[in-house]
Amino acid sequence: MSMEVDHLGIAVRSLDEALRFYEQSLGMTVIGRETVIEERVNVAMLPAGAPRIELLEATDSDSPIARFIEKRGPGLHHIALRVEDLALTIERLKHGGARLLNEPRPGAGGHTYAFVHPASTGGVLLELIQK
Repeated sequence: MSMEVDHLGIAVRSLDEALRFYEQSLGMTVIGRETVIEERVNVAMLPAGAPRIELLEATDSDSPIARFIEKRGPGLHHIALRVEDLALTIERLKHGGARLLNEPRPGAGGHTYAFVHPASTGGVLLELIQK
């Protein structure tokens, strides 16, 4: 089954402040901004070749991104892989004993996704996205 990197998720304290760096200093262009209410996060996507950089700003102090920043500071939050068959991939992971953080649900850009706990992946939060 083929997989490819979809995006790198980066937790930031301020989306506007982070975008000044990515747009002005690096010359990148935002291709989309949205709020994912269920995750309590504002998102900005910037293309970086085929993969993208996803900047994540908490919308409230108890959101997963706010807790991440409080515990670890801003920085790399997760790596997202696009998979051909999300349901099959999840079943294979569950059968192998992997810990999933959520059942598949709609996220940024309308993609269906699920997160795999860092304890199952060698320390990195992994997001799986249906192609």
